[in-house]
Amino acid sequence: MKCPYCGCEESKVVDSRPTDEGERIRRRRECFRCAKRFTTYEVIETTPLMVVKRDNSREPYNRQKLTKGILRACEKRPISLDQVDGIVDQVEAKIESTLDREVPSERIGEYTMEALRTVDEVAYVRFACVYRQFQDINTFMNELKRLMEEK
Repeated sequence: MKCPYCGCEESKVVDSRPTDEGERIRRRRECFRCAKRFTTYEVIETTPLMVVKRDNSREPYNRQKLTKGILRACEKRPISLDQVDGIVDQVEAKIESTLDREVPSERIGEYTMEALRTVDEVAYVRFACVYRQFQDINTFMNELKRLMEEK
């Protein structure tokens, strides 16, 4: 496993345990060169899930891409990395429960917004702005009104 700090490919496993849902194994590793610690996750390899984009192109599902999008929406909000991982896990569980090997990006976005709404409304609105491609202030205000009515 390559160290994210120095690039060394030699590390040792310091701690290993299953995640809460038992679907992955979390491993704490220590680099032999720089002695810094980092976390890796081991998952069962399955047939790749393909994401169908708005332009009908397809690309393999990328957990890190979803995580980055959520982190961007949660920037400067009181949301922990564990909560972000929980949201990603929740979205992935919904995707996997459909048993489809191709999933529209819109569905992933809807699942993500649904999960974000329960965690932090500001992060939800930020994510919705990008995902729904708000073109003007009226579209933005309509989304805020809809959120207020649901409360």
